Amino acid sequence: MPAPPSAAPRCDPGEHERLGTATTSYAAAARRPIAVHAEPGGAVVERFGRINPNGVTTVFGVLGRRVGEDCGPSWYRVRLPRRPNGRVGWVRAGDVAIAEVRTRILVDLSARRVTLYRDGRKLVSTTAAIGSTATPTPTGSYYVDQRLLSGDAGGPFGPGAVGIAAYSEVLTGWTQGGPIAIHGTNRPDLIGQAVSNGCIRVRNDVLRRIFAATPEGTPVEIQS
Repeated sequence: MPAPPSAAPRCDPGEHERLGTATTSYAAAARRPIAVHAEPGGAVVERFGRINPNGVTTVFGVLGRRVGEDCGPSWYRVRLPRRPNGRVGWVRAGDVAIAEVRTRILVDLSARRVTLYRDGRKLVSTTAAIGSTATPTPTGSYYVDQRLLSGDAGGPFGPGAVGIAAYSEVLTGWTQGGPIAIHGTNRPDLIGQAVSNGCIRVRNDVLRRIFAATPEGTPVEIQS
């Protein structure tokens, strides 16, 4: 006897579904130049190249998706790596490649501590230097949008930086808008103090561990 036909997928085309759990998130990597829309099919509010100004793939943090007629994703709602902090928009599903992310980072400014979790388990926890009173580290919900090697492990950024899609609220005239990152340092004696221009500094050996274990799209929560 032939097998019965598969049941047709059930969905509500046009429905907006939130994506992600406490331990699982999603990253959207650009396949081609990206137009970001205010709403699915609405006005274009931003444009991004497939490659960002630092020479790596443009990546967005995924918040949700819109379902199409075939019950597959037609649009993704994403966090944007642009100021002002907290911006979101919609990108066409066909323009991005989606990857699952099982890490997250918590930055506790009052404790001056960075903690990296994988599958809900603590992987790395370390003391950090944070922004000074004049140039504070911005609080909020962000994501890792890029990872960059410095080329000079003895320099002010140590061996590299884990870029966060957040920007200084004070240093708006800096190159690329004053982006925030977790990076190494050539002043380990200042770890634990509020002395940076907004970035989060950790020891170089710890930065290497965080860098290796943190994919793009990792959610980053910075709390006061």
